[in-house]
Amino acid sequence: MNSPTPDEVTPVWVALGADASLVDRICPVGPRGGLPSRLPVSELARATVAVCSLAAAELGAVRGGRPVPRVRVDDGAVATAFRSDRLVRLDGQAWSTFAPLSRFWRTADGQVRTHANYPHHRARLLAALGLPDGAGPEAVARAVAERPAREVEDAVYAAGGLAVAVRGPREWAAHEQGALVARRPLLTLERTGDAPARVPDGAPLPCSGLRVLDLTRVLAGPVATRTLALLGADVLRVDAPHLPESQEAHNDTGLGKRSTTLDLGRGTDRRAFDDLLADADVVVTGYRPGALDRFGLSPEALAERRPGLVVGQLSAWGRYGPWSGRRGFDSLVQAATGIAVLEGSADEPGALPAQALDHGTGYLLAAALLRALTERHRAGGTWLARLALTQTAHWLVHGLTRGPADDAAGFPGPDRWLTERETPMGRLRYALPPVAYDGAPADWARPPGRWGADRPEWLGT
Repeated sequence: MNSPTPDEVTPVWVALGADASLVDRICPVGPRGGLPSRLPVSELARATVAVCSLAAAELGAVRGGRPVPRVRVDDGAVATAFRSDRLVRLDGQAWSTFAPLSRFWRTADGQVRTHANYPHHRARLLAALGLPDGAGPEAVARAVAERPAREVEDAVYAAGGLAVAVRGPREWAAHEQGALVARRPLLTLERTGDAPARVPDGAPLPCSGLRVLDLTRVLAGPVATRTLALLGADVLRVDAPHLPESQEAHNDTGLGKRSTTLDLGRGTDRRAFDDLLADADVVVTGYRPGALDRFGLSPEALAERRPGLVVGQLSAWGRYGPWSGRRGFDSLVQAATGIAVLEGSADEPGALPAQALDHGTGYLLAAALLRALTERHRAGGTWLARLALTQTAHWLVHGLTRGPADDAAGFPGPDRWLTERETPMGRLRYALPPVAYDGAPADWARPPGRWGADRPEWLGT
C-alpha cells in the first residue's frame, strides 16, 4: 500500500501548527508509484497532496461543526495531477510546455539551463548573448559553447533573462544562496496581526463563500489557487495586461477560476483592484520578492488595510540571500540545486518526471492557506504563509527518503484520472483533482475560460 509515512507527513503538518494526531485520518488507496525517478519524487507528491487534503478536510470540519473526515491518497490520482500540464489537451492538441530556447546547453566548462517560454525572456536571452531577435537554437548553441556556464548565467540575468549554470549538490551547498536555503524551514506560517475569530457557519465546502485574489503565474501558485477553487472559493486571477500569458497554461491551471487583467499603475484599474481587495479573504502572490511592494501590496501593508486577511507568498529562490530578487522557474531550480545532476549527470543533466517542485510547492501552499483559514475561524488573526521552490528542492534532496519500490507492474495509466468537458475554447481533457476526503468535490465547478476575459468583480456583486 502507498500510505504516506509519519516521517513524510507529520513534520510538515506540525510545521503548519496542526494537531499531529489528525495524520491518522490519512488512508491509502491503490498501488504506489507513477513518478519513477532516482529521487523520492513519489514520496514528495504523496506527502504534499496528503497534507493539502488533510488541511481541506480540517477546515471543512471546523466550518461545518463536524468531525474531521477520512482523507484518501491515491498515487494514481496524485501522479496524474503532478503531470497535469503535460496531459492537458484542447481538441486533442497537447501543450508544448517548453519553447525551443528553453533547454540545457553545453558551455565551455559544463552545462547551462535557460528558460525562454515568454517572448520578453527570449528577447533578453538573445540580447545577452549578442544575437539578433530572430536567432534560433543553432546560433544560441554556438554562442553559449564559447563561454563558461556561470558567465552565461550572470550575463543573462543582468539582461533580465533567465539562465542557470548546472551545479551538483555539493556546488549548490557551497553557494551562498544554497547555504542559506539549507538553514531555512520547508515553509513558514505565522500570525501577523489581530482580527476577530469566526464561528461555524455550516459551509458546504471548506472554502465556500471565500474570495481569493490570485496574483500568481506558472505554475506553483496557480496550482495552489486552483485547489482553493476546487474547494469552493471564488478565485479571481489578476494579471498585468502587458505581461503575456499562455492560454495553454491557463487551460490547465485555470480550472474553477475566473481571470481578468488590471494595470495597477492606472487610476481606474487600481480603484477596481482596491475594491476587490476590500472584500478579499485570501491574497496569493507569486512574483519576485518585493516586486509588488511599490503598489502597497507588501504583507505588512495588506495586513494594515485588511485585518483578517490570509496572505500567501511564493518565490523561486527565497526571500533572502543574493538570489532573492531573481526570477526563477522549476526547471531552473532543478538545474541550480543539483537535482538535474542527480537525475542525470554533470555531462548529461536529467530532469524530474514532472514539474514536481512546482506542483509539490503548490499543494503545500494550498495547505498553508487552508490551515491559516482554519486558525482564523478558531482564533482569528491575520496570517502569512511563505514558501520557495528552492526550499522544496532541499526537502526533496535532503529531507525525504525513498520508500518501497514503485509497483510498476500493477500501476495503471493515467486515463482513469482524466476527464473531458466543453469549454469556451473547445473540448478540454484534464487531470482530475488528487485532493480527496469523505465529502470532497470530485471535479471543479467550472471549466477554465479565456485568459483575462472576465470582469474585475466578485461573483454575486
